[in-house]
Amino acid sequence: MELKLPEQIVKGTLSGRRNREGIYHKAKIQKIISSNQALYQISLFTEKQVFHKNYVETDIHSAIEELFSQYFTNLEIFTSDYIYGYRLTSKNKLLTNKRKNSEKLIVVAEHNKEKKYILPEGMPIPPLVDLGVMTAEGRIVKAKYDKYRQINRFLEIIDDSIKNESKLKIIDFGCGKSYLTFILYYYLVEIKNMECDIIGLDLKDDVIDTCNQIAEKYGYQKHLRFIKGDISAFRSLENPDMILTLHACDTATDYALYHAIQMKCRYIFSVPCCQHELNSQLDSSYFHVINKFGILKERFSAILTDAIRANILQYFGYKTQVMEFVDLENSPKNLLIRAVYSQTSPNPKIKQEIDELMASLGANQTLYTLLFKE
Repeated sequence: MELKLPEQIVKGTLSGRRNREGIYHKAKIQKIISSNQALYQISLFTEKQVFHKNYVETDIHSAIEELFSQYFTNLEIFTSDYIYGYRLTSKNKLLTNKRKNSEKLIVVAEHNKEKKYILPEGMPIPPLVDLGVMTAEGRIVKAKYDKYRQINRFLEIIDDSIKNESKLKIIDFGCGKSYLTFILYYYLVEIKNMECDIIGLDLKDDVIDTCNQIAEKYGYQKHLRFIKGDISAFRSLENPDMILTLHACDTATDYALYHAIQMKCRYIFSVPCCQHELNSQLDSSYFHVINKFGILKERFSAILTDAIRANILQYFGYKTQVMEFVDLENSPKNLLIRAVYSQTSPNPKIKQEIDELMASLGANQTLYTLLFKE
Protein backbone atom coordinates (compact mmCIF):
# COMPACT_ATOMS: atom_id res chain seq x y z
CA MET A 1 0.00 0.00 0.00
CA GLU A 2 1.71 3.17 -1.22
CA LEU A 3 1.31 6.20 1.07
CA LYS A 4 2.63 8.94 -1.26
CA LEU A 5 4.38 10.80 1.54
CA PRO A 6 5.49 14.45 1.07
CA GLU A 7 9.16 15.17 0.52
CA GLN A 8 10.01 17.70 3.24
CA ILE A 9 8.82 16.01 6.44
CA VAL A 10 9.45 17.92 9.68
CA LYS A 11 7.62 15.71 12.17
CA GLY A 12 4.86 13.13 12.42
CA THR A 13 2.87 10.72 14.58
CA LEU A 14 1.83 7.10 14.08
CA SER A 15 -1.00 5.73 16.22
CA GLY A 16 -3.86 3.26 16.33
CA ARG A 17 -2.60 -0.31 16.66
CA ARG A 18 -3.54 -2.66 13.83
CA ASN A 19 -4.10 -5.50 16.30
CA ARG A 20 -3.99 -6.06 20.04
CA GLU A 21 -0.77 -8.05 19.80
CA GLY A 22 1.10 -5.15 18.20
CA ILE A 23 4.21 -4.33 20.19
CA TYR A 24 4.07 -0.56 19.58
CA HIS A 25 1.11 1.63 20.49
CA LYS A 26 2.54 4.95 19.24
CA ALA A 27 5.47 6.40 17.32
CA LYS A 28 6.79 9.94 16.94
CA ILE A 29 8.88 11.25 14.05
CA GLN A 30 11.13 14.30 14.42
CA LYS A 31 13.62 15.87 12.03
CA ILE A 32 16.90 16.79 13.76
CA ILE A 33 20.22 18.34 12.76
CA SER A 34 23.29 16.40 13.91
CA SER A 35 26.83 17.47 12.96
CA ASN A 36 25.34 19.65 10.20
CA GLN A 37 23.53 16.61 8.78
CA ALA A 38 19.74 16.28 8.58
CA LEU A 39 18.45 13.10 10.27
CA TYR A 40 15.10 11.77 11.41
CA GLN A 41 14.56 10.27 14.84
CA ILE A 42 11.68 7.84 15.32
CA SER A 43 10.60 7.17 18.92
CA LEU A 44 8.67 3.90 19.30
CA PHE A 45 6.47 3.57 22.38
CA THR A 46 5.57 0.20 23.92
CA GLU A 47 3.42 -0.06 27.03
CA LYS A 48 6.43 0.44 29.31
CA GLN A 49 9.41 1.51 27.21
CA VAL A 50 10.48 3.91 24.48
CA PHE A 51 12.99 3.01 21.76
CA HIS A 52 14.78 5.56 19.57
CA LYS A 53 16.27 5.08 16.12
CA ASN A 54 17.81 7.58 13.69
CA TYR A 55 17.41 7.52 9.91
CA VAL A 56 19.06 9.46 7.10
CA GLU A 57 16.75 11.47 4.82
CA THR A 58 16.84 8.91 2.01
CA ASP A 59 15.52 6.14 4.31
CA ILE A 60 12.80 7.93 6.27
CA HIS A 61 9.96 7.35 3.78
CA SER A 62 10.50 3.58 3.64
CA ALA A 63 10.84 3.43 7.45
CA ILE A 64 7.50 5.24 7.93
CA GLU A 65 5.76 3.09 5.33
CA GLU A 66 7.05 -0.11 6.96
CA LEU A 67 5.86 0.95 10.43
CA PHE A 68 2.46 1.99 9.10
CA SER A 69 1.97 -1.25 7.18
CA GLN A 70 2.93 -3.46 10.14
CA TYR A 71 1.73 -1.72 13.28
CA PHE A 72 -0.52 1.34 12.80
CA THR A 73 -3.76 2.54 11.25
CA ASN A 74 -3.28 6.33 11.64
CA LEU A 75 -0.49 8.55 10.39
CA GLU A 76 -0.12 12.33 10.55
CA ILE A 77 2.77 14.01 8.74
CA PHE A 78 3.72 17.68 9.18
CA THR A 79 5.61 19.78 6.67
CA SER A 80 6.24 23.50 7.04
CA ASP A 81 3.10 24.25 4.94
CA TYR A 82 0.70 21.31 5.23
CA ILE A 83 -0.50 18.50 7.47
CA TYR A 84 -1.08 15.17 5.70
CA GLY A 85 -3.41 12.61 7.24
CA TYR A 86 -3.61 8.89 6.47
CA ARG A 87 -6.15 6.51 8.01
CA LEU A 88 -6.72 2.83 7.34
CA THR A 89 -10.37 1.81 7.77
CA SER A 90 -11.66 -1.50 9.13
CA LYS A 91 -12.28 -2.52 5.51
CA ASN A 92 -8.61 -1.94 4.71
CA LYS A 93 -9.31 1.22 2.73
CA LEU A 94 -6.78 4.06 2.95
CA LEU A 95 -8.29 7.51 3.51
CA THR A 96 -6.13 10.60 3.06
CA ASN A 97 -6.52 14.30 3.68
CA LYS A 98 -4.43 17.44 3.43
CA ARG A 99 -4.89 20.71 5.26
CA LYS A 100 -3.00 23.95 5.75
CA ASN A 101 -0.52 23.97 8.63
CA SER A 102 -0.70 27.11 10.79
CA GLU A 103 1.93 25.83 13.26
CA LYS A 104 5.46 27.17 12.99
CA LEU A 105 7.66 24.08 12.96
CA ILE A 106 11.28 23.95 14.09
CA VAL A 107 13.91 21.40 13.13
CA VAL A 108 15.59 20.36 16.38
CA ALA A 109 19.36 20.75 16.63
CA GLU A 110 20.94 17.76 18.36
CA HIS A 111 22.53 19.85 21.13
CA ASN A 112 19.10 21.33 21.92
CA LYS A 113 17.32 18.00 22.14
CA GLU A 114 15.80 17.08 25.46
CA LYS A 115 17.82 14.71 27.59
CA LYS A 116 16.64 11.13 27.27
CA TYR A 117 15.69 10.12 30.80
CA ILE A 118 15.59 6.58 32.13
CA LEU A 119 11.86 7.10 32.78
CA PRO A 120 10.85 8.69 29.48
CA GLU A 121 8.08 11.23 29.16
CA GLY A 122 4.99 10.09 27.30
CA MET A 123 4.51 6.85 29.24
CA PRO A 124 2.20 7.15 32.30
CA ILE A 125 3.88 5.70 35.40
CA PRO A 126 1.40 5.24 38.30
CA PRO A 127 3.74 6.25 41.17
CA LEU A 128 4.80 9.40 39.30
CA VAL A 129 1.19 10.25 38.49
CA ASP A 130 0.15 9.87 42.14
CA LEU A 131 3.17 11.90 43.23
CA GLY A 132 1.98 14.74 41.00
CA VAL A 133 5.14 14.66 38.88
CA MET A 134 3.39 13.27 35.81
CA THR A 135 -0.06 13.72 34.30
CA ALA A 136 -2.34 10.78 33.50
CA GLU A 137 -1.23 11.18 29.86
CA GLY A 138 2.44 10.77 30.80
CA ARG A 139 3.50 14.42 30.52
CA ILE A 140 5.80 15.91 33.15
CA VAL A 141 4.23 18.65 35.28
CA LYS A 142 6.37 21.74 34.68
CA ALA A 143 6.57 22.72 38.37
CA LYS A 144 7.78 19.19 39.22
CA TYR A 145 10.51 18.92 36.61
CA ASP A 146 13.34 19.15 39.19
CA LYS A 147 11.79 16.25 41.11
CA TYR A 148 11.53 14.29 37.85
CA ARG A 149 15.24 14.89 37.17
CA GLN A 150 16.14 13.84 40.72
CA ILE A 151 14.21 10.58 40.41
CA ASN A 152 15.83 9.77 37.07
CA ARG A 153 19.28 10.57 38.44
CA PHE A 154 18.67 8.17 41.34
CA LEU A 155 17.62 5.37 38.96
CA GLU A 156 20.56 6.04 36.64
CA ILE A 157 23.02 5.65 39.53
CA ILE A 158 21.46 2.34 40.54
CA ASP A 159 21.09 1.08 36.97
CA ASP A 160 24.76 1.77 36.30
CA SER A 161 25.69 -0.58 39.18
CA ILE A 162 23.44 -3.56 38.42
CA LYS A 163 24.00 -4.10 34.71
CA ASN A 164 24.35 -7.89 34.98
CA GLU A 165 21.65 -8.57 37.56
CA SER A 166 18.36 -10.35 36.87
CA LYS A 167 17.12 -10.85 40.44
CA LEU A 168 17.45 -8.66 43.54
CA LYS A 169 16.39 -8.67 47.19
CA ILE A 170 16.32 -5.11 48.56
CA ILE A 171 15.77 -3.55 51.99
CA ASP A 172 14.91 0.13 52.28
CA PHE A 173 15.87 1.31 55.78
CA GLY A 174 13.88 4.31 57.01
CA CYS A 175 11.66 4.14 53.95
CA GLY A 176 9.28 6.97 54.95
CA LYS A 177 6.60 7.64 52.33
CA SER A 178 8.60 5.49 49.91
CA TYR A 179 7.90 7.28 46.65
CA LEU A 180 11.39 6.39 45.39
CA THR A 181 10.89 2.79 46.49
CA PHE A 182 7.70 2.45 44.45
CA ILE A 183 9.34 4.04 41.42
CA LEU A 184 12.43 1.82 41.78
CA TYR A 185 10.21 -1.27 41.96
CA TYR A 186 8.34 -0.13 38.84
CA TYR A 187 11.58 0.45 36.96
CA LEU A 188 13.21 -2.86 37.93
CA VAL A 189 10.13 -5.03 37.39
CA GLU A 190 8.09 -3.31 34.68
CA ILE A 191 10.87 -1.86 32.53
CA LYS A 192 13.92 -4.06 33.20
CA ASN A 193 11.81 -7.23 33.69
CA MET A 194 13.78 -8.26 36.76
CA GLU A 195 12.67 -10.46 39.64
CA CYS A 196 12.62 -8.16 42.64
CA ASP A 197 11.57 -8.34 46.30
CA ILE A 198 11.67 -5.17 48.40
CA ILE A 199 11.05 -4.67 52.11
CA GLY A 200 10.59 -1.15 53.47
CA LEU A 201 11.29 -0.55 57.16
CA ASP A 202 10.04 2.41 59.18
CA LEU A 203 9.04 3.26 62.76
CA LYS A 204 5.69 4.91 62.03
CA ASP A 205 2.51 2.81 61.97
CA ASP A 206 0.61 5.21 59.72
CA VAL A 207 3.46 5.30 57.20
CA ILE A 208 3.63 1.49 57.06
CA ASP A 209 -0.15 1.15 56.68
CA THR A 210 -0.30 3.76 53.91
CA CYS A 211 2.61 2.25 51.98
CA ASN A 212 1.14 -1.26 52.14
CA GLN A 213 -2.19 0.09 50.88
CA ILE A 214 -0.46 1.81 47.97
CA ALA A 215 1.48 -1.37 47.15
CA GLU A 216 -1.83 -3.25 47.02
CA LYS A 217 -3.38 -0.54 44.86
CA TYR A 218 -0.59 -0.97 42.29
CA GLY A 219 -0.68 -4.76 42.55
CA TYR A 220 2.85 -4.85 43.96
CA GLN A 221 1.99 -6.33 47.38
CA LYS A 222 3.38 -9.82 46.69
CA HIS A 223 6.94 -8.56 46.21
CA LEU A 224 6.89 -5.09 47.80
CA ARG A 225 5.88 -4.89 51.46
CA PHE A 226 6.43 -2.59 54.40
CA ILE A 227 7.00 -3.52 58.03
CA LYS A 228 7.39 -1.58 61.24
CA GLY A 229 10.78 -1.80 62.86
CA ASP A 230 13.79 -0.05 64.32
CA ILE A 231 16.85 -0.04 62.08
CA SER A 232 19.19 -0.53 65.04
CA ALA A 233 17.42 -3.74 66.08
CA PHE A 234 16.73 -5.11 62.61
CA ARG A 235 17.36 -8.80 61.93
CA SER A 236 16.93 -10.48 58.56
CA LEU A 237 16.53 -14.20 57.94
CA GLU A 238 17.94 -13.79 54.44
CA ASN A 239 20.72 -11.46 53.40
CA PRO A 240 19.62 -8.82 50.88
CA ASP A 241 21.51 -7.96 47.71
CA MET A 242 20.93 -4.23 48.11
CA ILE A 243 20.45 -1.78 50.98
CA LEU A 244 18.85 1.62 50.50
CA THR A 245 19.03 4.30 53.15
CA LEU A 246 17.57 7.50 51.77
CA HIS A 247 17.43 10.40 54.24
CA ALA A 248 17.58 8.12 57.29
CA CYS A 249 18.26 10.72 59.98
CA ASP A 250 21.59 11.04 61.77
CA THR A 251 22.79 7.73 63.28
CA ALA A 252 19.99 5.72 61.59
CA THR A 253 22.20 5.82 58.49
CA ASP A 254 25.06 4.31 60.52
CA TYR A 255 22.92 1.39 61.71
CA ALA A 256 21.77 0.75 58.14
CA LEU A 257 25.38 0.75 56.88
CA TYR A 258 26.40 -1.47 59.80
CA HIS A 259 23.80 -4.10 58.88
CA ALA A 260 24.78 -3.87 55.20
CA ILE A 261 28.46 -4.49 56.02
CA GLN A 262 27.65 -7.33 58.42
CA MET A 263 25.48 -9.03 55.79
CA LYS A 264 28.08 -8.40 53.05
CA CYS A 265 25.37 -6.72 51.04
CA ARG A 266 26.54 -6.31 47.44
CA TYR A 267 25.05 -2.86 46.77
CA ILE A 268 24.61 0.08 49.13
CA PHE A 269 22.99 3.38 48.19
CA SER A 270 22.83 5.94 50.97
CA VAL A 271 21.69 9.56 50.98
CA PRO A 272 22.72 10.73 54.48
CA CYS A 273 20.63 13.24 56.37
CA CYS A 274 20.85 15.36 59.52
CA GLN A 275 24.42 14.41 60.55
CA HIS A 276 24.20 15.87 64.09
CA GLU A 277 26.34 13.38 66.02
CA LEU A 278 29.77 14.92 65.40
CA ASN A 279 28.33 18.43 65.39
CA SER A 280 27.62 18.17 69.11
CA GLN A 281 31.13 16.85 69.89
CA LEU A 282 33.45 19.22 68.00
CA ASP A 283 34.21 21.47 70.96
CA SER A 284 38.01 21.40 70.78
CA SER A 285 39.74 24.78 70.57
CA TYR A 286 41.45 23.31 67.50
CA PHE A 287 38.17 23.75 65.63
CA HIS A 288 37.34 27.20 67.01
CA VAL A 289 37.83 28.91 63.64
CA ILE A 290 35.02 26.70 62.30
CA ASN A 291 32.83 26.32 65.39
CA LYS A 292 32.22 30.05 65.81
CA PHE A 293 30.21 29.97 62.57
CA GLY A 294 27.24 27.66 63.06
CA ILE A 295 26.57 26.90 59.41
CA LEU A 296 30.25 26.04 58.78
CA LYS A 297 30.34 23.78 61.84
CA GLU A 298 27.22 22.00 60.61
CA ARG A 299 28.57 21.43 57.09
CA PHE A 300 32.04 20.48 58.35
CA SER A 301 30.49 17.90 60.69
CA ALA A 302 28.38 16.46 57.87
CA ILE A 303 31.40 16.15 55.56
CA LEU A 304 33.49 14.52 58.30
CA THR A 305 30.69 12.06 59.10
CA ASP A 306 30.26 10.98 55.50
CA ALA A 307 34.03 10.79 54.97
CA ILE A 308 34.30 8.39 57.92
CA ARG A 309 31.43 6.29 56.57
CA ALA A 310 32.87 6.15 53.05
CA ASN A 311 36.34 5.17 54.29
CA ILE A 312 34.90 2.45 56.54
CA LEU A 313 33.06 1.00 53.53
CA GLN A 314 36.32 1.04 51.57
CA TYR A 315 38.10 -0.73 54.41
CA PHE A 316 35.55 -3.56 54.31
CA GLY A 317 36.06 -4.18 50.60
CA TYR A 318 33.53 -1.87 48.99
CA LYS A 319 34.32 0.16 45.91
CA THR A 320 32.94 3.44 47.23
CA GLN A 321 31.99 6.71 45.60
CA VAL A 322 30.54 9.90 47.09
CA MET A 323 28.67 11.68 44.34
CA GLU A 324 26.26 14.54 43.78
CA PHE A 325 22.72 13.19 43.83
CA VAL A 326 20.96 16.37 42.68
CA ASP A 327 22.04 19.97 42.17
CA LEU A 328 22.68 21.78 45.45
CA GLU A 329 20.15 24.43 44.42
CA ASN A 330 17.40 21.78 44.46
CA SER A 331 18.24 20.13 47.79
CA PRO A 332 20.91 20.62 50.48
CA LYS A 333 20.86 16.81 50.98
CA ASN A 334 22.58 16.28 47.68
CA LEU A 335 25.26 13.65 48.38
CA LEU A 336 24.85 9.96 47.70
CA ILE A 337 27.23 7.25 48.88
CA ARG A 338 27.38 4.37 46.42
CA ALA A 339 29.24 1.24 47.55
CA VAL A 340 29.62 -1.97 45.55
CA TYR A 341 31.14 -4.99 47.29
CA SER A 342 34.35 -6.17 45.62
CA GLN A 343 35.35 -8.96 48.06
CA THR A 344 38.81 -7.55 48.63
CA SER A 345 40.55 -8.05 51.97
CA PRO A 346 40.37 -5.24 54.55
CA ASN A 347 43.03 -2.60 53.91
CA PRO A 348 44.95 -1.88 57.15
CA LYS A 349 46.21 1.46 55.80
CA ILE A 350 42.64 2.75 55.49
CA LYS A 351 41.86 1.55 59.02
CA GLN A 352 44.95 3.36 60.34
CA GLU A 353 43.86 6.59 58.64
CA ILE A 354 40.37 6.30 60.13
CA ASP A 355 41.79 5.62 63.62
CA GLU A 356 44.09 8.65 63.38
CA LEU A 357 41.20 10.87 62.30
CA MET A 358 38.97 9.67 65.15
CA ALA A 359 41.78 10.21 67.67
CA SER A 360 42.35 13.75 66.42
CA LEU A 361 38.64 14.52 66.68
CA GLY A 362 38.35 13.11 70.19
CA ALA A 363 34.80 12.14 69.29
CA ASN A 364 32.58 9.09 68.86
CA GLN A 365 30.95 8.16 65.57
CA THR A 366 28.29 5.45 65.58
CA LEU A 367 29.37 3.36 62.58
CA TYR A 368 32.99 3.41 63.78
CA THR A 369 31.90 2.42 67.29
CA LEU A 370 29.62 -0.40 66.11
CA LEU A 371 32.30 -1.99 63.94
CA PHE A 372 35.51 -1.37 65.84
CA LYS A 373 34.72 -0.79 69.52
CA GLU A 374 31.96 -3.26 70.38
